[in-house]
Amino acid sequence: MRKRIIIGFGVVLCACSTLLAQDAKLSTAVTPQGSLVLTSEHASVTFSPADFRALPHVSLTVHNGHTDASETYSGVPLATLVAKVNAPLGKEPRGKAMTSYVIATGSDGYAVVLSLAEVDPDIHQGQVLVADTRDSQPLGKFGPFQLIVSDDKRPARWVHNLVSIDLQKAR
Repeated sequence: MRKRIIIGFGVVLCACSTLLAQDAKLSTAVTPQGSLVLTSEHASVTFSPADFRALPHVSLTVHNGHTDASETYSGVPLATLVAKVNAPLGKEPRGKAMTSYVIATGSDGYAVVLSLAEVDPDIHQGQVLVADTRDSQPLGKFGPFQLIVSDDKRPARWVHNLVSIDLQKAR
């Protein structure tokens, strides 16, 4: 099991990756097989693959450094999803809201952190997508959900088999 966390720009956190991995184990233990759980201090939403397919999708073509090929992913922008758990987005983020971040965790415990500013298209140009297809096909061994971060030089913050997204505040 990989026990590592990658910090996004603008986020200063002291986090223990072992605790994140333990949290990931707990969340996958109570998460229905193949579902994606979004949580915040105010709300929790669970998407089955069928629920997720019903959401409006966008496509994104990125270069995958692991395969050294361009790939087209289809999915839902992470901003759209975290809005469902009351994330402060758009013109709202100022002050304390700018200390918000998301932890995206895969079924193997691999977890990454993105500042909410990186997720918000009103602040950051890059796209963060929760994909359910690659090149018009299901993700296979990388799915049913995968986090894709378009502007990263290498796909270190892409999370295969994404099972949970947790919105938190640094202070």
